[in-house]
Amino acid sequence: MVTLKITTVGASSGFILPKEAIARMKLKKGDSVYLTEAPDGYRLTPYDPDFERQMKIAEAVMHDDREILRALSK
Repeated sequence: MVTLKITTVGASSGFILPKEAIARMKLKKGDSVYLTEAPDGYRLTPYDPDFERQMKIAEAVMHDDREILRALSK
């Protein structure tokens, strides 16, 4: 577990991720992280939850319409 402390960042408030957390999340300067609600609180992740949702929809369409997509590819 990593404890983060809220601090002043310019005119805003924020927290600083330890370098170990940044390395584990494979982040680099300029990357975005997403704070999402989870059943037991909140989750901080480098993965865009909207993109994940869109990919699941795309996979379902590709599976359901595979014959149409195959015909269109010819």
